[in-house]
Amino acid sequence: MALVSVLWMVAALSIIATGLTRSIREEARLMSLARQDVQAQALGDAAIQVVLQAIVAGNKPVVQLVQTNVVYKGVSMQVQAMPLNGLIDINSAGIPLLERLLSVGGGMPPAAAQAIAQAIVDARERRDAKGTPQRFEAEEDLLRVPGMDYDLYARLAALLTADLRGSGKVNPMAAPVEVLAVLANGNAGAAIQIAANREAGQVGVDTSALDANFIDSVTVRRLRIQARVPMADGSVVRVSRSVDFGARTQDGAPWHTFRTTSGVEPVRRKNS
Repeated sequence: MALVSVLWMVAALSIIATGLTRSIREEARLMSLARQDVQAQALGDAAIQVVLQAIVAGNKPVVQLVQTNVVYKGVSMQVQAMPLNGLIDINSAGIPLLERLLSVGGGMPPAAAQAIAQAIVDARERRDAKGTPQRFEAEEDLLRVPGMDYDLYARLAALLTADLRGSGKVNPMAAPVEVLAVLANGNAGAAIQIAANREAGQVGVDTSALDANFIDSVTVRRLRIQARVPMADGSVVRVSRSVDFGARTQDGAPWHTFRTTSGVEPVRRKNS
């Protein structure tokens, strides 16, 4: 009986030791991931800072979407600078543009797109106790709109901004391909061609394939700067900073950062 008891105790201690080992390994893995995430965000912020300083040194407004590679601490990062009017402003876009966004970008049938577009306008025009319209403070506020679930929002998020107070139209020279496709009523080929001509520095890019009712070439001083930081496992950390070059800052900086975000792009695996 004593031998059996000893064997049971040894088995129990082995189970406990195995559990502790797994727990320690998991904690070490999580700490390593957290450290890598912090390092990636620091690298992304540094690359964004380099681009911002280059914009100030150039002394010219950014009037279209531009991309460049920045190498910092031996890491090569793709950095994109985009005027915010290259995105669809959920606080001022009209119902026709919102319908187009929902149908092309969100893949919704016309009737459903029309209903949610109207719900978005109703939500932003609802007034508070002082009679002030309740603007969307961030793109995520769309999740409070009836009919807007997370899957639909996730398909649209990269095409949106809530940080402009303009005409509600889009500058095609600043728009990413996905927004150009919305303006072209789903014509992806036309959107890709416009983006390619723009990036090649072509003068007078032909935008006749886009709906003229939705476009405007006005210049804005609010930009979104995004850095893509590659990770060892093949994933990419996106670090984004929205800045205003027209705002006054207490420290005398030439720009004011009013929003920062970060996220991880999943690893793209080849089909076997």
